[in-house]
Amino acid sequence: MGRNSRMSNEVNAGSMADIAFLLLIFFLVTTTIDVDKGVLVKLPPWSEEEPETLELKKRNVFSVLVNADNQLLVRGDLTNVKDLREKAKEFIRNPNKLDNMAENPNKAIISLKNDRGTEYSTYLEVYNELKAAYRELREVESQRKFGKMYEFLPRDKKKEINAIIPLVLSEAEPTNFGEEK
Repeated sequence: MGRNSRMSNEVNAGSMADIAFLLLIFFLVTTTIDVDKGVLVKLPPWSEEEPETLELKKRNVFSVLVNADNQLLVRGDLTNVKDLREKAKEFIRNPNKLDNMAENPNKAIISLKNDRGTEYSTYLEVYNELKAAYRELREVESQRKFGKMYEFLPRDKKKEINAIIPLVLSEAEPTNFGEEK
């Protein structure tokens, strides 16, 4: 009688490992892992050849520098990020045909350079403003040419608008921390 009462107190743990294994597999299969997304930029293909040097007219280059103090210098002038989009649009379009702005949107180049001490949030804010300038110019051109919003155009019409206002955003190698003040 003593032997039977001792056996009734034991818990059968033989299948516990199986249950734990099944739970582990279940959670691995059902759990989603968030992947951080960065700035999507299409890079040119890798080449061993030296790139050809292009002579650019200074008037066609809209240089934007973000220094280590997160200050924005546009063509050498201290500028607020809130004004960047309008300045970029004016430079690219050059509605008054000024000599110190792009000859036409096809020749406009925006050069973005930052310091290694620049905060990432500031860099992204500047980058987004520059991309927004192109987006707005393309929207205006789409409305003028086709009477439709850019996003609702078919692919061939979008290519036509992109040819009129090509996005040329050149990112220069960052300078060392605090080098540009």
